[in-house]
Amino acid sequence: METYIKTNETHMISDLTVETVDTVKNVIYKNEKYFTCDICGQKFCRKWLLRKHFHCHRKEKPYSCDVCNKQFSRESLLNVHHRTHTKEKPYSCDVCGKGFSQRGNLFTHHRVHTNERPFSCDICNKDFSQKTHLNEHFRTHTNEKPFSCDICHKTFSRKSELNVHYRIHTNEKPYSCDVCYKVFSSKSNLKVHFRSHTNEKHFSCDVCHKNFSQKYSLNVHCLTHTNERPFSCDVCGKKYSRKGDLKVHSRIHTKEKPFSCDVCQKYFSRKNHLNVHFRTHTNEKPYSCDVCGKGYSQRGDLNRHYQTHTNEKPYSCDVCGKGYSQRGDLNRHYQTHRNGKPF
Repeated sequence: METYIKTNETHMISDLTVETVDTVKNVIYKNEKYFTCDICGQKFCRKWLLRKHFHCHRKEKPYSCDVCNKQFSRESLLNVHHRTHTKEKPYSCDVCGKGFSQRGNLFTHHRVHTNERPFSCDICNKDFSQKTHLNEHFRTHTNEKPFSCDICHKTFSRKSELNVHYRIHTNEKPYSCDVCYKVFSSKSNLKVHFRSHTNEKHFSCDVCHKNFSQKYSLNVHCLTHTNERPFSCDVCGKKYSRKGDLKVHSRIHTKEKPFSCDVCQKYFSRKNHLNVHFRTHTNEKPYSCDVCGKGYSQRGDLNRHYQTHTNEKPYSCDVCGKGYSQRGDLNRHYQTHRNGKPF
C-alpha cells in the first residue's frame, strides 16, 4: 500500500490528500516518502491518514454516535453529524446571518446572494446553484425514479419527495401553523396554508389578472381560458382540467369510497363529502345568513336560502312559466303537468 515517490515536485497538503504541482524549486521534497492508496491512487503524507482513508473502501465505520447510534467511517463526519443533535451552527453567512452546521453548506448558500449557478443541464441548458439540484432535474428528462416506497411501492425521482410521502402512511405532521395550529406533513404545504392568514397572492393570471396564492392554482385557472382538459377518463371519456378531479371521478366507476366517518362508519368517495357529513354529528353550521342569521352546514344551502330574501327565482317551468327559487321545487311542480308522475 506504500509508494515511494522520487520527484522534483511541490506537494501541497489539503485535508487528507496531497496534490502535486510541477516546479523546479523546493527540491528539499526530493526523496520525500508518501503513501498511496492502491485502490484509488490518492496520496497521503502520513501513514495513519492512509489507514483512515482506507475505511471508505472497506465500508468500515468505527465511529458511532452516542445519541442515535448512527455509524461513520471518519471521526470528522461523526463530529459534523453530532451537530444535528446539538443544533450547533458554527458557520454563519456574513450577508444575512443564517447559520449552518457545515462549511460546505455555507459556501453553497452564498450563491443565493451572488445568484451564481455554475451547474448547467446539457439538454435544456437550465442552470442550478447546486450539483444535487442538477442531478434531480436531469431525472425529468430521463423519467428516472430511483426512490421507492417499501409500503405501497410508489416511486419518486427525489429522496425528499419519498420522505414526505412516507408521512401518508405514518400520518406524521411535523409542521404546525403558529396562527391556527393546523398541522401539515410538508413544509411547503404549511407555507401555502400560511398565505390564507396573510391573504398573500403572488401569482397573477395574465389574461384576467385574478390573483392566486399557489402557482398550481394559477396553472389550473389558466385552463379555463384555453378550455384545455388534458385528463380524460378511460372508461367514459369525460375530460377534466385537473388530474385530481379525474381521480375523484374514477371512483364513480370503481365504487371506491376511501373516506370513512369515525362516528357512524359511513363511507364517502370524497373527503369534502365526509367533512360535510361530519357536521351532522357535531351540529356545526359554519355558514350563516348575514340578513337573518340562520345557520347552515353547507355553503350551497346558504346560497339557496339567500333567494328567500332576494325573491330570486332562477328556475322556471317551461310549460307554464312559473318560477321557483330551488330546482327541487320546480321538479315537484312538474308533477302537476304529468298527472302526478315524477318528472
